[in-house]
Amino acid sequence: MGLLSSQSLLEIIWFLFQKEHTLYFTGLFYTVLIALVGTMLGLLLSIFLTLMRLLENEAKDSALLKVLKWFTRNMGNTYVQFFRGSPLIVQAMIFYYGLASLGVQLNLIVAGIIIVTLNSAAYLSEVLRAGINSIDKGQMDAALSIGMTKWQGYRHIIFPQVLNNMIPAIGNELVINIKDTAVLSVIGVGELFYMGRSVAGTYYRYTESFLIVALLYLVVVLITTRLLDYLVKKVSSEKENCTVCSE
Repeated sequence: MGLLSSQSLLEIIWFLFQKEHTLYFTGLFYTVLIALVGTMLGLLLSIFLTLMRLLENEAKDSALLKVLKWFTRNMGNTYVQFFRGSPLIVQAMIFYYGLASLGVQLNLIVAGIIIVTLNSAAYLSEVLRAGINSIDKGQMDAALSIGMTKWQGYRHIIFPQVLNNMIPAIGNELVINIKDTAVLSVIGVGELFYMGRSVAGTYYRYTESFLIVALLYLVVVLITTRLLDYLVKKVSSEKENCTVCSE
């Protein structure tokens, strides 16, 4: 420890990275894993959640069915309001320690993925709902007129269009989740921030350790952003080609 005090900032950063790079990269791996899996599962959950929120009463519905639809819609809306209106760090504490108090002890990585999934679903559901509402209702009417059910209309006509348009929003949610996984350190998840804090505590070099953490976050976010930009441009190019072909 005494040797470090006589070295420059860059020398200490290089020393810490050389000595503890395994910890940093392990934390980085779990950060990316939790963010990626949590975002993808959140997208799947958001589809189900959005369908709950878009349930509409029909003339042929019985009184009981109307009540069930009302309850389902309100459950979906309450879910979204709670997860969008409360901090992720609070949700992590409630979820993990709440289950622990009931005798359910989850693996920390699994718990982290579930927490990110639940949070992402709320935000992506709002984007998905807005996307569905922006599509001409005549498309669903046309689907129903040729014998499709509402679910088939959503699955084959509405969702493919909306999900293509949602790629930037999904990518943005992924980038946010990569950074927000840091709050999972409060329940002991061994992601990048947690590992950086462990190294800082071992060597009593907090500034240097967290500079390494910040640089690793920055590199991953920049790479992710570039890949998403490429994906968006490719999808846009394919749409333009399809439009030209159809003309």
